[in-house]
Amino acid sequence: MQRKWWTLIAVSVATFMLLLDITVVNVALPSIRKDLGADFTDLQWVFDAYALSLAALVLTAGSLADRLGRRRTFAAGLVIFSAASLLCALAPNPTFLNVSRAIQGVGGAVMFAVSLALVAQEFPPGRERGTAMGLYGATIGVAVAVGPLVGGALTDSLGWEWIFYLNVPIGVAALIITYLKLAESRDPNATRVDWAGVAAFSSGLFLLVLALVRGNAEGWGSTLIVSLFAGSAVLLVAFAVIELRVPEPMLPLRLFRRHAFTGVQLAAFAVSSSLFALFLYLTLYLQNYLGLSPFAAGVRYLPITALSFVVAPIAGLMLSRVPARLMLCAGLLAIGAGLLLMGDVQPDDDWTGLLAGFLVGGAGVGLINPVIADVAVSVVPKENSGMAAGINDTFRQVGIAVGIAVWGAIFVGQGADKVRELAAGTPTGEGARPRELIEAASSGSLPEVLAAVPEPARQAVADAARAGFLEGLNAVLLLGGVVSLVGAALALWLVRESEIDRETA
Repeated sequence: MQRKWWTLIAVSVATFMLLLDITVVNVALPSIRKDLGADFTDLQWVFDAYALSLAALVLTAGSLADRLGRRRTFAAGLVIFSAASLLCALAPNPTFLNVSRAIQGVGGAVMFAVSLALVAQEFPPGRERGTAMGLYGATIGVAVAVGPLVGGALTDSLGWEWIFYLNVPIGVAALIITYLKLAESRDPNATRVDWAGVAAFSSGLFLLVLALVRGNAEGWGSTLIVSLFAGSAVLLVAFAVIELRVPEPMLPLRLFRRHAFTGVQLAAFAVSSSLFALFLYLTLYLQNYLGLSPFAAGVRYLPITALSFVVAPIAGLMLSRVPARLMLCAGLLAIGAGLLLMGDVQPDDDWTGLLAGFLVGGAGVGLINPVIADVAVSVVPKENSGMAAGINDTFRQVGIAVGIAVWGAIFVGQGADKVRELAAGTPTGEGARPRELIEAASSGSLPEVLAAVPEPARQAVADAARAGFLEGLNAVLLLGGVVSLVGAALALWLVRESEIDRETA
C-alpha cells in the first residue's frame, strides 16, 4: 500500500481517538459526577480544561512540527494523549480528572496541529485531496456515531473509567503506524517559536473562560469577575500587538487579509461554539432531565451521527465540483436550522422532540467538516500547512471552550430567573437558591437537594427547578442556532474560490 494511504490511516486513527474521547465523555458525565462528587462547574471543566489547553497550544504545536519534524511531533502527541488518558481513568476526584484532561489537551494540540498537514503533504490539491478529506470526514462521522454508544455501553457495564482506558490501545496502534509508515517533513524556512504569544494568548483565554464560568456564582459586577474580564482583554490585546511585532508570530495576522482564510476560521468557530458546545447541555437534558441511562442516551444520538457519517464522504467528492463557500453556507444553515428545531422543549416532551433537529444538524455537520478541513490547508502555501491546520484547530477549540462557558452562563442565568419568577415570595426564590437549584438539576443532584426541602413544598420546588432547566436549555439552543446562521452568512460573504488552491498536481 502506498505511503499516502498509510498516512491517512494514521491520521484518521488518531483523529478517531480524539473525537471518540470527546463523544464518549458526553454520555459519561452524570456517572462521573456521582462517582467523583462533581458539581455543575466541575462538569463544565471536564470539557473546558481539555479545550483550553488544546486551543492555547495547538498553534505552537504546529510551529514546532514545522521546525522539528511533523512525524516526530505527531508521535509525541500520541504518547502524551495516551498517557494522560490513563491518568484520567485513575482520577480519584474532579480536580485530578480535570488536570489530566488539560494534559490530554496538550497531546491533542500536537495531534490536531499536525494531522491535516500530514495529509496535505501526501495528497496534491484537487480531486485526490478531496477524496482524502472525504475519508477523513467519514472518520469524524464514525467517531461521532459510535462514540455515544461506546461510551454508554462502557459506562453502564464497566464504568466511566473505561472510556479513557480505551484510548491506550488505540494510541499504541497509531504510534506503530506512524513510526513504520509515515515520512518525515518540515518547513525549511522555520525559525523560532513565539513563546511570548503563547503566554499572552493562553493566559487571556483562560481568564475569559474562568470569568464566564464563575460569573453567575460571583456576580457579574463583582470585583473578581470584572477584573478577570479586564485582565483577559489586556492580555488578548497584548497578544495582537506581539503578533504584529515578532518576526515569527504563532498567528500571522497578515493571513487574515485573505478573505477565504478568515471565512473558514469563522465557520470553524461557528460550528464548534454552537452545536458542538451544546452537546454538553443536550446530554444533561437526556440523562438528568429525561432520566435516560448512558447507553440509552447514546442510542438517541444515532440520528445526528448517522447523517454526519453518510454525508461526509459525499461532501468530500463534491469539494472539487461545488464552490466551498456554498458548501460552508449550506452546512452552517443546516446546523442552525437543526438547533432551532431542537428548541422550544416542553415539560411533557420526550427525546423525539429533538429528532428533526438531530437529522438536519447531523447532515450539516457531515457537509461542513470535510470542507473546513480542506480549505484550511488549501488557502496557504504548502510549507505553512502545519501552521494553517493549527490556526483552524485553534478556532475550533476556542469555539468549544468559549461556547461551553457562554452557554453555561446563559443557561444557569435564564434558568435561575425562571425559578425566581415561579418561586417569588418563598425561600426558594431568594438569594443564590435559584442558581443552586438549576445547577443541581443540571448536574443530576436535584434529588439530594429536594430531600432537604420540607415535604409540603418539595413538589413545587421540583417543578420550579425543572421549568428553569428547560428555560435555560431553550435559550441556549435558540442562541446557538443564531450563531450558526450568522456563521453561514459570513462564510458565504468571505470565502472565494479564487483564493483556494484547486490546481491538480
